[in-house]
Amino acid sequence: MISEPELVGGVAFENPEVLTETPPPRPPRARRPWLWALGGAVVASAVWGGGLYAYGQKKEPGPDLGGYKPVEKLCELAELKALGTVLGKRSQDGAGFVVDEPSMSESSCSITYGPVDTPGQSVDVTYTLHKTIDPGPEFAVRARQFGVLQELDGIGEQAFFDDHDGQGGTLRILDGQAEITITMFRQDYEVNGKLVKTKWIDFTGIDVPMTQDALALMAALKK
Repeated sequence: MISEPELVGGVAFENPEVLTETPPPRPPRARRPWLWALGGAVVASAVWGGGLYAYGQKKEPGPDLGGYKPVEKLCELAELKALGTVLGKRSQDGAGFVVDEPSMSESSCSITYGPVDTPGQSVDVTYTLHKTIDPGPEFAVRARQFGVLQELDGIGEQAFFDDHDGQGGTLRILDGQAEITITMFRQDYEVNGKLVKTKWIDFTGIDVPMTQDALALMAALKK
């Protein structure tokens, strides 16, 4: 009987290797420090640049305009009903200049009372809105340059009236960032080389209806 041959000098394999189709995992790559530094610098530059842009775009808030805004058709808002009871029927409106800039806006109008073919009284209205500066410190100084003024209470922050020696009147008002000026004067003109004078009206106490109309205009300018 032939027995199985014995392995002489053979080596015993305690843990035989098992072959599989999946390769063993590779060791992790070492991160390159210069790439990391470059990426960080790019991100930091973008963040800094974005912050600089945002800072450049940021605008300082302007003063509180108190509800006032620019207007183009000032004559439509300046009804001047109280003055009409003294001066007569409103006959003509003349729109003046209009300015609307980032620093300020201004508009004006001229209103005539009485028949068109005869001399009447005229009223000029000017509205100025300061958008950047505070007009308060200079308002009284500038107003006093135009004559002897009477200070009025109860209208705006400051108000002054000049009666023009009984020939009309000018009312100057400061309300926050807004300045309103109402000026009334007699309108005389020539016909065939002859001076035609306006019908005489007693302007005593004319500051009262002017103040009433100014308050109504101030309310209309805020709507």
